[in-house]
Amino acid sequence: MRILLVKTSSLGDVIHNLPVVGDLLRSFPDAEIDWCVEEAFADIPRLHPGVREVFPVAIRRWRKNLMRRNTWHEIGEFRRALDGRRYDVVLDTQGLLKSALIAWQARGVRCGYAAEAAREPFAARFYDFTFVIPRNVHAVQRCRWLAAAALDYPVDLPLDYGIAAPDIAGDRLPDGRYAVLFSATSRDDKLWPEKRWSELAAALLERGVRPVLPGGSAPERRRAERIAAGAPGAVLAPPSNLREMAALIGRAALVVGVDTGLAHLAAALRVPVIALYVATDPALTGVYGAGFVRNLGAAGRPPAVTDVLIVAELALRR
Repeated sequence: MRILLVKTSSLGDVIHNLPVVGDLLRSFPDAEIDWCVEEAFADIPRLHPGVREVFPVAIRRWRKNLMRRNTWHEIGEFRRALDGRRYDVVLDTQGLLKSALIAWQARGVRCGYAAEAAREPFAARFYDFTFVIPRNVHAVQRCRWLAAAALDYPVDLPLDYGIAAPDIAGDRLPDGRYAVLFSATSRDDKLWPEKRWSELAAALLERGVRPVLPGGSAPERRRAERIAAGAPGAVLAPPSNLREMAALIGRAALVVGVDTGLAHLAAALRVPVIALYVATDPALTGVYGAGFVRNLGAAGRPPAVTDVLIVAELALRR
């Protein structure tokens, strides 16, 4: 059986779809599974040994460069690559118009959410078969339940993201016991106050755990620098791609992060993780996994440093 998964973005959503691969392989051991994903997140499905081929798509970049000849050349190359495969099932677990259009271009029986269950109801018009999946369950469960409904297998399989931290040169990783603190996210209203981050970092240092502060963009790195300045001994992580970040996370004693996809990556890697919520609620999209995972705070109720430290101490004793 050949199956194409369509889950293009964002980072957290792509990670939420990883357990579907394991579910499919437990139910159909000989299945060949491919995945279509936004190019920026292609390293995530590549971490899963059960994914045969990854088809990167660049919708975000293409939209900004529609007048360039090279853009249409890339779109044509993507379509030809997709058209070169015949699938038994094309499964869109995203439920957006953009993902439905990708599924529609693939050759195979197209399955997705029914209009009343999809994030964008119009997407359902592009599927051959649709399924009503409850909207009031966690995103990981929604993906798994949709796949189980589309391919008719049990929904009570053990949760397994199926990935492990890649091997990266040790000189890129901190010495000793460390915690990765993800202080940046896509929206300013999701940020936890810098002063609290510095207090948390200082408290971790007192407990013999070195805080490591990643930062991708220039504003994120400046924020990380200010937090580190308030906790002498904290270190800044070097610029990293997703694969290198997975290696950094995978060897950490603890991960603490705001509402960001990298906190979900920690849960997928079974690293103890605490997610901090300031402007959103974690019920449907909080960190979710079989290891030590905790969601603290909610919209309008950011967690206090003492709350985070209590949970951090529990995680560090494990």
